[in-house]
Amino acid sequence: MAKERRQAVMDTRVGIPGAKTLYLMQILLQRTDERHALNATDLCGILDREYGVHVTRQTIYTEIAKLQDYGLDINKVEDSKLAGYYVGVRDFELPELKLLVDAVQASRFITEKKSRQLIDKLTGLCSEDQAKELKAQVIMYQRPKTENETIYYNVDELHTAIFQNRQVTYQYAEWTVQKKLVPRHEGTLYEVSPLSLLWDDENYYLVAYDEKAGKIKHYRVDKIQHMTLLEKERSAQARAHEVEPVALAKKTFGMFGGQDERVRLRCRNGMAGVVIDRFGTDIWMHPEDEGYFAAEVTVTVSPQFYGWLTAVGEGIEIVAPEGTRRGYREYLRNVLSKYDADGER
Repeated sequence: MAKERRQAVMDTRVGIPGAKTLYLMQILLQRTDERHALNATDLCGILDREYGVHVTRQTIYTEIAKLQDYGLDINKVEDSKLAGYYVGVRDFELPELKLLVDAVQASRFITEKKSRQLIDKLTGLCSEDQAKELKAQVIMYQRPKTENETIYYNVDELHTAIFQNRQVTYQYAEWTVQKKLVPRHEGTLYEVSPLSLLWDDENYYLVAYDEKAGKIKHYRVDKIQHMTLLEKERSAQARAHEVEPVALAKKTFGMFGGQDERVRLRCRNGMAGVVIDRFGTDIWMHPEDEGYFAAEVTVTVSPQFYGWLTAVGEGIEIVAPEGTRRGYREYLRNVLSKYDADGER
């Protein structure tokens, strides 16, 4: 029945002016690439069998010339083994699509269902043979992925709110030990002025100004539920706190809040790459005594920052300010106290 309906639709389109040109473009885009060409005879046969359009080879030459004038990069191959036409340059080259597919399947904030849908759409941007190559590399890693399908609509609404200078309200959820995502604070509604959206550490975050708390906060977009776009404009304080997302990501660890501090670090030379990867190349760095350099960075001081320092080990030391250095000592004491021999369970 579906096949009959499709044929009926094609029959109605055959007489539409320019239909054969569009069909030919679709065939070339879907079935040809640098390794797969179709000659005029092949194209005549496909148009006849699948679209009910009867044309001569001369018509194919004329229609291909029209498509080339339109801007489609159709190349002709004279080689006897691969004689024919193929589409060369496309909006997305195959290596670019491979990168996008890798990014989609590796992103934790995209559900597995949506990941597969997006990858299917990406494979539609290349030839059928290239699509097979793309799908062959798709492996859904055994890693956590969000189950919140509303994240896509939330992202769209938040972009709208920022563009239209409006506040939003929503419930914010958290995981329980029963592995359920439930609203925090018994479903209390959060009302904030959104500033930007930021992808950091494989998660998508909303950066927003909380007027009641009087400060900027970060919220995981996949934990936002029942969001509503308000008619209220963003607060004046929010606009005064507009932040540049890249600068925010450099100084914030895991999107946890804290006090911003200008911190001086003493680092072994071998840690240069670690420091640059974390803070970028525009930070102050200066050689000190043999084997060490000093760096000054602005960070949001939090347990997550101290955790990063612990992970990189003794190759990086906080030199100043003393309050941050003292805070790190206290952090380490608290961690070590859990493993004190006298207190072992």
